[in-house]
This record gives sequence, C-alpha cells and structure tokens, in this order.
Amino acid sequence: MDRFIIEGNRNLSGKIQVSGAKNAILPAMATCLLAPGKSVLRNVPSLIDLKSMAHLLRVLGARVVYENGMMSIDSRDIVYNEAPYELVSKMRASIYVLGPLLARLGEARVSFPGGCAIGTRPVDLHLSALEALGATIEIEHGYIHATAEKLIGADIHFAKSSVGATINTLMAAVLAQGQTRLFNAAMEPEVDSTIDLLNKMGAKITGTGSTTLQIDGVEELFPVEMQMISDRIEAGTFLIAGAMSTQPVTVENLDPRHLDILLDKLRLAGCELDVQEKSITVIPPQVIKPVDILTLPYPGFPTDLQAQFTVLMSLADGSSYIEDTIFPDRFMHVAELNRLQANIRMERNIARVEGVPKLFGAEVMATDLRASAALVLAGMVAEGSTIVSRIYHIDRGYDRIEEKLNSIGAKIVREDA
Repeated sequence: MDRFIIEGNRNLSGKIQVSGAKNAILPAMATCLLAPGKSVLRNVPSLIDLKSMAHLLRVLGARVVYENGMMSIDSRDIVYNEAPYELVSKMRASIYVLGPLLARLGEARVSFPGGCAIGTRPVDLHLSALEALGATIEIEHGYIHATAEKLIGADIHFAKSSVGATINTLMAAVLAQGQTRLFNAAMEPEVDSTIDLLNKMGAKITGTGSTTLQIDGVEELFPVEMQMISDRIEAGTFLIAGAMSTQPVTVENLDPRHLDILLDKLRLAGCELDVQEKSITVIPPQVIKPVDILTLPYPGFPTDLQAQFTVLMSLADGSSYIEDTIFPDRFMHVAELNRLQANIRMERNIARVEGVPKLFGAEVMATDLRASAALVLAGMVAEGSTIVSRIYHIDRGYDRIEEKLNSIGAKIVREDA
C-alpha cells in the first residue's frame, strides 16, 4: 500500500495546473448511457474513481476507451441493468447509473453505494424522486430494484439540496413523458455541467444556475463530444496550499466563478489575489488571520474544502470555528492534524481551531479523500518529515498530486510501504 514521505517547511512558488472535475465527469459518464452511440469526454484526468466507473459501464455493456485525457463511451449495446455490489461498494457515485438505466431499459438493479467514510449519506432523495416519476422501488438484499414501464413527468420538491439526487432525477426525467419540474434543486457547477451535456444530447432543460429546473421530456438523445469543466476542489486545494507559502502561487486552468466563497475567505485570511479569466495567483500573507467557516450547499463554502481550510486556520494568529452542515461527522482529519501538533478541539460538531506558530512532522493516516489532501498540505509546511499512509484515498480524486505539488517546490516521495 503506497504512502507519501513529505519533507516539510517548503516554500511553494510558480504555476500549477488543475485537471478536469471528477465530480462532473462521473455523472457525465453515466449520462452517456442515455444516448446510444459513442460520446467523447475531454479534459478527463486519470483517477481511481473514474477507472472504477469505467469498469462499471463496461459491465453494463458499454465500450470505454481512455487515453491522453480523452474518454470515449460507446453505449449502443447496453443490455445489462444490474450494478453489482463488488463495484458499487467501492464508490458512491455508482448510484448515478440508476436513473439512466431506469430511463433507457425500464429497469435497474443497483447495489447500495459505498465510498468515503465521512458520515451517513442516504439515497432516499434519489428514490423518492424516481417514485414521483412513476417508478416502482423495491429494496431487496442490499439492492435497489427500480422498474417503470414508462416514466411520467412530475413536480418534485427536494426536502434538502442534493447534488446526487438532482443529477439522478435529471437523467431519468429527460426521457420521461411530459414535463418535470425540480424544486430546491442543487446549484453546484457539476449540476450545470450535467445539464449542459444533456442539452447537447438533445434534452430540453431550462433553469440552469437556479434552484428550479424544468425538463420537457424527449423521445431520444444522441451522442456528443464535450469538454469537461475544471475541478474547483482541486483548484481550491492548490490555492490554500499557496496561502500557506511565502511566495506567490498561480493556479491555472480553472473557473474563478466557481470559487467565489473560497476567494472571499482567503482575502479575509490576509491573502492578496490576482484573478484572471482562467487563473488565480494567490499572494500569501505574512500573518494568517483567523476566519470562521460554515459549509453549505453551493454557492456556500464547499464541504470538500473544509479539511484543507482547517489546515490553513491551524496556522492562523488566533481562533477560528469550522462547522460542517453538509456532513457533520466529517472531522476525522482533526485527530491526525493534532498529531502534527495542531491545536484543534471538537465542540459537538464544530471544530475550534487555535492557531499555532508551526506544525511538526509525524506519521499520520488518511481517512478519506479530502482529509488526505489536508494532511499533504499540512506535511508540506510542517517542520521535519511527515509520513501519510493509506494514500489510495487521494488517488480517487487527485491526478498525480505529488508531481503537481513537487513542480512548485514541494518535496513529496511516493513509496510502497
């Protein structure tokens, strides 16, 4: 099992590139099931999660080819409607095949999903939305069995904002008969990307960028080619890394509009930012100021940057409070950061971060994808060496993160433990 050996106290400087967005590409891959023929996705990084999804699509009958940042998915021969436990248990995003299989084949049997251990993430919103469209849902032996002779448009009110439920419902509703309206739909850029892809395929969806979406069902969809959006979480991770350095760091191939709330928080922390059309340069402060964080659905502060921002606040001059309303239990990185001599105390589901002058290297263990990134950032600025084990988590969402960070001055070695 691989681990990172990180030499700390490094100063970063230079330019670093952001890859395509994992959380947009995963639903895009599932969307390709709806359009018989070969679709092509561009700006696709090499990630474990994307390879897992490709394997699942192949099991369903698709032909998937990935090379040089381009993925082609030929779904004309999709006949198998079951996503088995051994594949779905590895990755929560596998649930995205539920809507497309139901819409195209009239039946889907999908195992309950797995993924990072960051708290309970039920799929009840997905299921209730599909039932509203006329599907019959049965739970049998750990599988979701959905059937429908014909999906019929409906008004669907989500009890809470959910990216996954919004996307799954969109993929099912585009081939439903009549009109569907989604209320309290998620507004994340990854949702907008899915809408863009579906509309390119011939769907009729309006309301992009709002919490109310209207879908007028169509008879069929057609394969297309599409450039995928950049990964705002990877971009945010690199910007936070730059905020902890002493020299400017430029993060390229991003969309600043997707990062407004993070940029506001970085400015409050004392950073200067040079924002261009597709890049942001962060000029770190001499003294990091404390900033409170409350994670919320987009356009609020993203839960996927909570752990990384906690590292930044661990070096602030003062106290800050971090509360995660999306996944209240997502604080397993706190104990590991305290092993690096951070001073963080949990008060119920809120982290109170008392800034310290310096972190110190130690052996730590990654518990999930974003916690892994946080520990890498902490190790880069800590005094001495840090060993981060179980880094298979980070390979799920970051393409060669050690090579990218080494290119701007980090010293991270991957080794087989």
